[in-house]
Amino acid sequence: MARNVLYPLYQLGGPQLRIFRTNFFIQLVRPGTAQPEDTVQFRIPMEMTRVDLRNYLQSIYKVPVAAVRTRVQHGSNRKRDHRNVRVKKPDYKVAYVQLAHGQRFTFPDLFPGKEQGSQDSPEDARDHLLQAERQRLSADPRRGGVPGWFGL
Repeated sequence: MARNVLYPLYQLGGPQLRIFRTNFFIQLVRPGTAQPEDTVQFRIPMEMTRVDLRNYLQSIYKVPVAAVRTRVQHGSNRKRDHRNVRVKKPDYKVAYVQLAHGQRFTFPDLFPGKEQGSQDSPEDARDHLLQAERQRLSADPRRGGVPGWFGL
């Protein structure tokens, strides 16, 4: 049997006794394709509308929002389980938030010592792989001449 819980009425000037939190969780997503500097991409729940997202960002995070566009990303159902039955990934909603005029968003650099764009040349990568293969195939001196395929 459920008990009826009576909360005291809120009175002007009185202490706030209840804290109301949202039931929405949003994820900031790094976009796969290049976006304008004033556009931020979020993954939001299916029940959340663009008006909810605008109010959420403006009231909680004090972010000025110019426009919100949403789309539904359907989950893949190509995978099959052990009974050969299709397994569907859940659908989710993607929101593109355009910030107010003059606002910009850039992702923070979490690893400042590591350069993002610098890749080793193909020759360096090949040499590294060849050296690793030679190391793997070299005889282990601790095994005393026993071949590598003969093991416990």
